[in-house]
Amino acid sequence: MADEYPLIAFRFEVQLTISNPQRFGLTSPLCGGQFSEVEGLEMTNELKTVREGGNNLKQIHLVGPLTYGQLTLKRGMTTNLDLWKWFAAAAGGVENGRGTVAQWPGVVSDASNTPQLRFNLTDCLPVKIKAPSLNAKDGAVAVEEMQIAYSSFTVSAA
Repeated sequence: MADEYPLIAFRFEVQLTISNPQRFGLTSPLCGGQFSEVEGLEMTNELKTVREGGNNLKQIHLVGPLTYGQLTLKRGMTTNLDLWKWFAAAAGGVENGRGTVAQWPGVVSDASNTPQLRFNLTDCLPVKIKAPSLNAKDGAVAVEEMQIAYSSFTVSAA
């Protein structure tokens, strides 16, 4: 059995792809691989707890519905406004948002930059977009942030 080492959190690639992007004046993928931080890759199993009558020492846990987190993407702001256009198209109710839904494949690599894991999120829809804080005395990179809801999440080998 080969030694398995933990994956490194800073070797990742992100792509947001959208079907029929020309309709909204967008490119596909939407700014792929340009994110500095990704959070919200999570699934939660909501348990249902049942008590058996007369048995006060034990409770039974049943599998309940699965819920997903919200993906938060952060990147240094550029002149590429595709995320802002995508958000505006989805907020405008274009086909109830169905025409603006994106897919999100994310890949995590090992220390030698070999892809190891793939995170696949489906039916991604923008929830929030945040412009960077502007402060002349900081001298920091302007970072924009987007939050995205998704309907399913799987992890597979790359």
